[in-house]
Amino acid sequence: MKPTSPVIPVADHPEVIYAKDQPEYQPLPAVRNAEGIILTRWELSESEKRQIVEQGYIYLMVMTFNNPLQPVLLSTEVPTQFSNQKAG
Repeated sequence: MKPTSPVIPVADHPEVIYAKDQPEYQPLPAVRNAEGIILTRWELSESEKRQIVEQGYIYLMVMTFNNPLQPVLLSTEVPTQFSNQKAG
């Protein structure tokens, strides 16, 4: 999987790039709303799509650095917090 920009296609929403100057991480384009919710979009390769269909699951790894876990959400739709933006 790779992070994809624009995060919300067909929407004119400013993006930020996390880890832009951190070579140990992959740069991550994201949009942020007024409540501090961050949204990213990921593109799957054809082999990843086949594997998800065949096995029925994906993994999510979150680096907390021993701090409390933040809520996360995996979705195939633009979350309601960004519903004023249109997806392409």
